[in-house]
Amino acid sequence: MEIFNNNDNQAPPSVVVEGMTSVSALINAVLSGKNSRRILRVLVSHKANENKQRETAFLRAKAEQLGYSLSVVGTGEIDALTEGKTHGGIVAICSERPLPPLLAENLPEAGFFVILEGIEDPYNFGYTVRSLYAAGADGIVLGQRNWMSAATTVIRASAGTTELIDMYEADPVMAVNIFRSRGYRIVSAGIRDSVPLREAGLKLPLLLIIGGEKRGITRRLLDLSDLIVRIDYGRKFLGSLTTSAAAAVFAFEIMRQNR
Repeated sequence: MEIFNNNDNQAPPSVVVEGMTSVSALINAVLSGKNSRRILRVLVSHKANENKQRETAFLRAKAEQLGYSLSVVGTGEIDALTEGKTHGGIVAICSERPLPPLLAENLPEAGFFVILEGIEDPYNFGYTVRSLYAAGADGIVLGQRNWMSAATTVIRASAGTTELIDMYEADPVMAVNIFRSRGYRIVSAGIRDSVPLREAGLKLPLLLIIGGEKRGITRRLLDLSDLIVRIDYGRKFLGSLTTSAAAAVFAFEIMRQNR
């Protein structure tokens, strides 16, 4: 959810981050320098202040370090800011996160990066990022139109990992060319002219391209790929896995092959 800092509709919008898992991930991301958001305010309900003393002690300690205010308020005030009732009495209000451009000189020699294209649902996007982060992906590349505009939802769905992982904004074709210039192999998830995942060599450095289950990956990106890899099913099934499920299968296989 985006809110405004005051009654002036021209004021810069802020983002509400819901729940202790997401708020703590945001704080750790800001402290590590991985995230350019500025935390403006943290709200804690009276109930959470009484029952979650370890968490609130952490929030108070970091308030001094990061310069945000912490207020104990009624649950209704928090409910009015949030999209659901799963916040557990803890929310943070922070600035938006501008995504930096992708630069070849910032890429590690043996990195694992992912381009996400055509995901049509912010929850699926958040679940996908969660899987990629858990499997050790170094960063994610997004087009100009992406689900970080629905930050409240994707942060919650990703268990805060959208705040912890490096993210870049770039035209997908330009991004592929940048990665290729640094010696990365370009691998796309797909069916046509593909090899089974179990037979694919997925050594780093590697750029994985994953598309949404409905729209898939554009032809121009498939044509730029060095390899197209598919997930073979355990039975006849004509449907597609969710993007988050497919991303988990691919990412953990990449992790396995590079251990």
